[in-house]
Amino acid sequence: MSKKMTKRNEKYKPTTVAWRFYVVLGVILFVYSGLVARSAYIQIIEPDMLKQQGDMRSLRTAAKTVQRGSIVDRNGDELAVSVPVETIWADPKIVMQNKALDMKEHWQALADVLDQDVNTLTSRVLRHPTKRFVYIERQVSPAMANYVRQLKIPGIHLRKESKRFYPAGEISAHLVGFTNVDDKGIEGVERVYDQLLTGTDGTRQYRKDAKGRKIEILKVEDATPPKNVQLSIDQRIQALAYKELKGAVKAFKATSGSVVVTNVHTGEILAMVNSPSYNPNNRRNTAIHRFRNRAITDFYEPGSTMKPLTVISALEFGSVDKDTIINTSPGYMRLGGRRVSDPRNYGEQSLTDILVNSSNMGTTKLALSLPKEYFLDKYFEAGFGEDTGTGLMGESSGIMHDRQRWSQIELATLSYGMGVAATPLQMARFYSTIANGGIKRTLTILKATPENEQFNKSERIFSEENTQEVVNMLEQVVNQHVEAAIVDGYRVGGKTGTAFKAMAGSYGNDYVGLFAGIAPITKPELSVVVVINEPSGDMYHGGEVAAPVFSRVMKGALHLLNIAPDKLDGANAVKVSHVKTKLVKKVEDKDNV
Repeated sequence: MSKKMTKRNEKYKPTTVAWRFYVVLGVILFVYSGLVARSAYIQIIEPDMLKQQGDMRSLRTAAKTVQRGSIVDRNGDELAVSVPVETIWADPKIVMQNKALDMKEHWQALADVLDQDVNTLTSRVLRHPTKRFVYIERQVSPAMANYVRQLKIPGIHLRKESKRFYPAGEISAHLVGFTNVDDKGIEGVERVYDQLLTGTDGTRQYRKDAKGRKIEILKVEDATPPKNVQLSIDQRIQALAYKELKGAVKAFKATSGSVVVTNVHTGEILAMVNSPSYNPNNRRNTAIHRFRNRAITDFYEPGSTMKPLTVISALEFGSVDKDTIINTSPGYMRLGGRRVSDPRNYGEQSLTDILVNSSNMGTTKLALSLPKEYFLDKYFEAGFGEDTGTGLMGESSGIMHDRQRWSQIELATLSYGMGVAATPLQMARFYSTIANGGIKRTLTILKATPENEQFNKSERIFSEENTQEVVNMLEQVVNQHVEAAIVDGYRVGGKTGTAFKAMAGSYGNDYVGLFAGIAPITKPELSVVVVINEPSGDMYHGGEVAAPVFSRVMKGALHLLNIAPDKLDGANAVKVSHVKTKLVKKVEDKDNV
């Protein structure tokens, strides 16, 4: 019986169990090994990818933006401010998922309010259907943003931004400059002090859960507030200068013009204007050349406005004194085959007469009486051939050749402002130096404060005695020769200049009319330079086109700054004499008591 059972068990004994078992076991071990290898690869060799994926789902950074700082004038009046605006943007993926493009009336309303073509607008979304961010319109007004918000188009969102606004408009456009759509300074003060005005945005990094709740704050960076920039400009004088310059450029049909007003004691620029200008709040279709600040970029041969430098150089060297008489007969001379002449034979002239008559012969003889190196050094010391130190972008250093060989005719023409080119700002610094007793200061566009002392470096280049003599001569120039520059109630000094526009290798037929002056003579406070470029018609001399602008700008500036008159005549002199008599009588009566 047992033998029979044994045979039956052997008959039914499985013969394939072993190899199947090992196949299954091998498959399990292979899968397990693969999982282990993959886990090791992800966690040890390259874990960053999954971390990045996780952070994309849970990590968020909230930015705390800061608005750009303001630019103000010396009195605190705003020249550039940031105003809140909003930007319209689209999430194309959300738009496509919600079939928002089927809301044709809403899209048409959006296109109408943005003044865009509806097909162009929708194509910007269709072009990138999987993107998550596409700009629709930057910097729209709050009213427009509210209208867009009420359209409730899925995938169309709004984001808060700021936009630069310039209250002074075209009056201060060249000086203040402007920013681009991302609030980056592009021109003028906006560019020079961009980093100071911008500040740094703050950030707050946190982790959120699946329901969007904050579960962990990882990092907080505080915002760095921007700083305001206070300029040396007095917006009242700036507006006055622009009004007078714009009127003159239009009246004389000139190509352009510039006016610069400086404080002779501090080197502060109180006004810097150009015409034509532009509207910084709407620069669309504005020619690029209009953005140029001509007062610092354009340079001209200054003509006779440079003659005071020749006179003071001769006084400094000692080849002449204030009472020296120069014989200019017969009114012309030849140097190196070229002719130097005056309009007529002035004969014997004092130094004052040379400036009053604007005698080329007189300045030529003064220049030739000086050592060449000494004469040329005075031009460089006066600041010609270098910038004025404002730090403004695009400021030119003009043209003042530094070479070894100079002919007599070149020195002669240099003595009356030819062969040298200067910007209006350089001329303003030179006349400020004369008015300031011979102390040359670095000009500054920032208000003079202890914090910006580095902008106000100074050095004496002329003696106080000789500069005072030249100041008195400049007063006689105005009183005897340039009545258009006279300012009622004030003693004024200055010099006209009329020069041909230099072209490549020669001179053209266009003129530049200039006037540079200072006031009040008793104690000079202001320097004003006026340049009228390429006036048309019969009036083109500096005394005709630039001097009247100088007079009106100087008069207004003196009044706005409450600078006391120093010229008393007629009824004013009688009135002051009467007041003095009364004061003396009161003092005598008091002494008697």
